[in-house]
Amino acid sequence: MLAVVKIAGQQFKVKAGDSLYVPHIEGKTGDQVEFPEVLFTHSGSTINSGTDVQAVVKAEIINDMVKGDKVIAFKMKRRKGFRKKHGHRTQYTQIKVTAIA
Repeated sequence: MLAVVKIAGQQFKVKAGDSLYVPHIEGKTGDQVEFPEVLFTHSGSTINSGTDVQAVVKAEIINDMVKGDKVIAFKMKRRKGFRKKHGHRTQYTQIKVTAIA
């Protein structure tokens, strides 16, 4: 079974057993989480989308805090002496999809 689920404003295509990185969600390692906002499901020859979908994606938190790559935002205006450097590392949570019910 395949599903498209909305997690923290982003859409992810998932199957049971998939491991993926999502924007940081509350919880500790080993906690079970559910994502009720499923947009699309595909099982064999059956396709459901929109309001027809009656599914919930269940997952387990594998790693509660993973930092992404460093991103640098550098602003500069030539001949003015203006330079501004700002950097950040986005925080993610690693989850493993256990079931789509």
